[in-house]
Amino acid sequence: MEALFTSTAVVALAEIGDKTQLLAILLATRFKRPLPIILGILVATLANHALAALLGAQAAAFLDSDIFRYVIGASFVAMAAWTLIPDKFEDDDAPKSHAGAFMTTLIAFFLVEMGDKTQVATIALGARFHDVFTVTAGTTLGMMIANVPAIFLGHELLKRVDLNKVRMIAAALFLVIGLWVLAQTAGLFGAG
Repeated sequence: MEALFTSTAVVALAEIGDKTQLLAILLATRFKRPLPIILGILVATLANHALAALLGAQAAAFLDSDIFRYVIGASFVAMAAWTLIPDKFEDDDAPKSHAGAFMTTLIAFFLVEMGDKTQVATIALGARFHDVFTVTAGTTLGMMIANVPAIFLGHELLKRVDLNKVRMIAAALFLVIGLWVLAQTAGLFGAG
């Protein structure tokens, strides 16, 4: 359950104000069809995050050492810093497609999520927990928690939510996880 809850919380917080959330709002205003957009986000996230969690878990299994665990801990600390940098989404970045709301969302979300902080976090979570299914379920749930309200509430949500505070909370969560992994590897808390 720790892997599920941690993955959900980390990604839900990191996604608020993220480029993919801004993309969800843009797609919602462009297509005005929430269900195909939600399904497109779900399928794209499941595919992207399953691959990311698998990559993290496989790397952790292959590189099972204290050095690798220190790298994972440091990557969470780096994610804390990265989370503090606001994302921007320009209209030029908007997908130009005649494939319909579902396919446009599926393709755009999958591609925009590549190298995004939530994908990098999913890789790190996969490495941390060695549980592809639970990490994928948690990170996908976190994406949906952050993006579904954005699809329906869009710009109103962004006006009412203090993105700086959300970024600070997400950064603090990444920092705590990173420091915990580092301390645990160093033998300060339980087995490393």
